[in-house]
Amino acid sequence: MNLVQNFPFLSIILTLSGGVVCSVLKGSNARKYCYFVLTSVLVGSLLTMAYVLSTGESYVYMMGHFPAPWGNEIRVGVLETIMASLFSGIMLLSLMGGMHHIFEDTEDTKSNLYFTLVSLLSASLLALVYTNDLFTGYVFVEINTIASCALVMIRYRSGKALVATVRYLFMSLLGSGLFLIGITILYDITGHLLMENIAQSVSVLFQTGTYAFPLSVVVVLFSMGLAIKSACFPFHTWLPGAHGNATVSSSSILSGLVLKGYIFLLIKIFYRVIGMNIIFHERATNVLFIFGVFAMIIGSIKAIQEKDLKRMLAYSSVAQIGYIFLGIGLGTEAGIAAACLHIIVHAITKPMLFTACGGFMDVSGGSKKFSDIQGAGLRDKLSGIAFIVGAMSMIGIPFFAGFISKVYLTTAAIEYSSIKTVVALAALAISTLLNACYYIPAMLVLFTHPKTEKVHTHPRSKEMSLSLYIFIGLNFLMGCFSQPIVNAVIQGIAMFR
Repeated sequence: MNLVQNFPFLSIILTLSGGVVCSVLKGSNARKYCYFVLTSVLVGSLLTMAYVLSTGESYVYMMGHFPAPWGNEIRVGVLETIMASLFSGIMLLSLMGGMHHIFEDTEDTKSNLYFTLVSLLSASLLALVYTNDLFTGYVFVEINTIASCALVMIRYRSGKALVATVRYLFMSLLGSGLFLIGITILYDITGHLLMENIAQSVSVLFQTGTYAFPLSVVVVLFSMGLAIKSACFPFHTWLPGAHGNATVSSSSILSGLVLKGYIFLLIKIFYRVIGMNIIFHERATNVLFIFGVFAMIIGSIKAIQEKDLKRMLAYSSVAQIGYIFLGIGLGTEAGIAAACLHIIVHAITKPMLFTACGGFMDVSGGSKKFSDIQGAGLRDKLSGIAFIVGAMSMIGIPFFAGFISKVYLTTAAIEYSSIKTVVALAALAISTLLNACYYIPAMLVLFTHPKTEKVHTHPRSKEMSLSLYIFIGLNFLMGCFSQPIVNAVIQGIAMFR
């Protein structure tokens, strides 16, 4: 076995052990160690992606070289390595962008726990990306849930954060429960937990008509459980409170990464466990398509009504999740590819917007209300530029990242040739217009001179500046030179078949 083929497994082990190490270090040392872990995982993921792209084939890694059912497996393909690189890179940038807020919003004696949670969250996201075993996926779904809720609650001086955490935990556990019941039923009718083995058994069951109703129930449970956990409409009500009341880095991580991990797991299950032909037959894609369309419209309408910048960005995430589910709901390979592209676009854009919001809060007395952040883009010009770039990307202006994913979503909808085409194109047009209706007024507020000048309450750190510069560069890179990424995503999806 080539050395680089061990990197995905080592990445999961390194991040898990990082959670243990950070728990016994002081806050500043825990921060350095967390940076080291995330940087190592990013480098390892990029090297693994280069290896898989060069071979053109995925591979299975057996832990301890023991086959199932005694051992466990992870599967590594192009799409998995893209997501692993994306998740570790954005996690690192999100931490850098909101680092001083982390130490301000947590108790001095407990700041190291934040980095413990980030390490565990990173491990869970990598495991969801790479796992080849459904029950292992469930275990790390629960680790992800606990770490995510704790990242919201760790803002100890905010009573609203505690209330938001309880709502988040309740909805997330509901989604986890449905997912676990689905796994239990599937194991009962197939006798397997490995994805390839389940897929073979499910194919035989579908062809013979055996266990048709339980199989339909499994599809519903998986779809609804992971839709709830990814805040798809109408299960989104917990998201604005959680993202709006968390510290800046937590908001960036939750919106940019955590929700995407569940969606990617759902795509893997559709392709590699159930089979897209069965998913299409069960009409699960139609339901997800409807959820996506409503999310795109209602999320944007709620964002327009907001007077709080972070909550506006949270409702914007609801709408953007809708774009992803619209692509999945098309049920075609082109639609799935467009959905994966929008996962990438949203992951490199929304954390930048939340980080910029942190900069505006720093120069506006800590407030995120539109009435208080007037002119904040003039007081913190780098955050203002980053917000403009992020807003243009989310609206879908050419040369920005969001334009690329919206073009591919439109193309995928046109290729479908059914009533979904009309609905999808109308939803894309209306949602894009609505996006402009809340991002443009927000920019006007940020770049309008206030009646009373605010003062800097915290100088922008070098880490935050570097994070914003990289985010801006990634957006332009994706917007102007996206073809290699598009080709890699398409190749990765082909490996799922």
